[in-house]
Amino acid sequence: MRIRKLSCLKFTILTGFAIFIVINIKSVGEDEQNLQAEEEHPENGKRNIANLRTKDTDILESVPVQSSQSKEKPDPAESEAADSLAGERINELPNPLSSREDSQVNQSQDKQKSQLSLKDILEKLKEANKAQIIHNESLFGPITNDTIVIVVQVHDRIKYLRHLIKSLSLAAGIDQTLLIFSHDVWDEELNELVRSIDFSQTLQIFYPFSLQTHKHSFPGESESDCPRDAHKEKALSLSCTNAAWPDLHGHYREAQFTQTKHHWWWKANQVFHNLQALKDFQGYFLFLEEDHYASEDFLHVLKLMINEKNNFGSQVDILCLGTYLRKFNFRANSKQTRGDPIMPARERQRHERRLNAIEDVEKSSPGFSRQLLWASEFLRSVLNVFNKAEVSEWISSKHNMGMAFTRTEWNKMVACSSSFCKYDDYNWDWSLQHVSLNCMKEKLQVMMMKGPRVFHIGECGVHHKKSDCDSNLVMDKVKNILKTANTFLFPAKLSVGRMGLKKKVKLKKGNGGWGDKRDHDMCRNMTSVG
Repeated sequence: MRIRKLSCLKFTILTGFAIFIVINIKSVGEDEQNLQAEEEHPENGKRNIANLRTKDTDILESVPVQSSQSKEKPDPAESEAADSLAGERINELPNPLSSREDSQVNQSQDKQKSQLSLKDILEKLKEANKAQIIHNESLFGPITNDTIVIVVQVHDRIKYLRHLIKSLSLAAGIDQTLLIFSHDVWDEELNELVRSIDFSQTLQIFYPFSLQTHKHSFPGESESDCPRDAHKEKALSLSCTNAAWPDLHGHYREAQFTQTKHHWWWKANQVFHNLQALKDFQGYFLFLEEDHYASEDFLHVLKLMINEKNNFGSQVDILCLGTYLRKFNFRANSKQTRGDPIMPARERQRHERRLNAIEDVEKSSPGFSRQLLWASEFLRSVLNVFNKAEVSEWISSKHNMGMAFTRTEWNKMVACSSSFCKYDDYNWDWSLQHVSLNCMKEKLQVMMMKGPRVFHIGECGVHHKKSDCDSNLVMDKVKNILKTANTFLFPAKLSVGRMGLKKKVKLKKGNGGWGDKRDHDMCRNMTSVG
């Protein structure tokens, strides 16, 4: 019995030892397989390293991210800000925290290449701004006070710029103009396009403080700048450069949006004060953008407006060739006919029902007004006023396209440079509205063509968020308007009336984006004293 128990004990011990050996052998085999897999795919072993976050990254990403749009429900009257040339505020900057997989050697080479390229660009900008070469001067010069100086602000949308240049080439009297292209990007393709112009005198100037040449330092964005959506208390704890200067909405500056206002102010100061060829010029400057399109009679109409302005005297400061057609005075013109005693009662009732229906649909479908633009009835409404102009108080969201004025009006604006430069709005036109209402002795007055001669075709770009964007489609629609209006172009004279405002113009709450004192100081430093 004792022997049998000893045998059972030995069997149990041997069995347990055998199981232990088998388990160890299996574990060693799996380790060898894993080691072999890591040798064949070394990137698997680096995943944890690649996913590590630096301390600074954790601090910045701990800031609560808000929508780029204000949480506040916008006032319907404030929705006009969307028509600002500067566009809506959209935070589409590349993520500065995104990791790079380049080796240290590649980073060093890229940095050296970037510095060399940047050095060349800065040299070219400096040389061009100093030389102030006017091309085709021998063919179309000299510049006189009757010359129209057309100043075009250019970023990088060459497709739109081609459309604009094509429209200018077709305009009557274009050979009697000086085209000044003000760039905030040095791009050889853009430069070649401008240099190819053979129908007028041209001059290129280059904004010297662009994001292209200041990618990682003010007025661009640097690592020491505060995150846009950081609360002020958090920004102060981070000790970022501009922690004390959030905008009126509590956000910190975004360089891509501040550039437009800086460029506009620099450009205006440059053409009025710093161009040798224009130092004694007393004629008209017409301001356009790269995404505008002009009718073939825009210069003819501008000269008619200049003659009419002389009749109004000091009552008119700015001549405006463009307006936003989706807001065009269809309602105003239609409402005028509501009480028209000449219109038969039945027709008047039907017209009023149609207008009420349109207004109801517009309230429920914001995009309807865009469709209305191309409706046949709307086109007829436009054509009926193609030789008419109206005089009224200047409103930024309505009169900021195709503006023309002289040195006299500019001197009124530049006298309020501090008001312009310190106003917390990244849009130049809203800032000018602030100047008109709060700094000038008399508010700016405008004469605007009711039948526009300058059109906005910039439906595609940074500020367009729709997936169905088609620049050619917009261009075709504008051409259709001009084709339909062909017999109404080149009017012999204009019919000008004064439009009384229904209510006092009040500046709505600004868009912000301009609370940083560095922007204020830079803007004032770019201001020239004439």
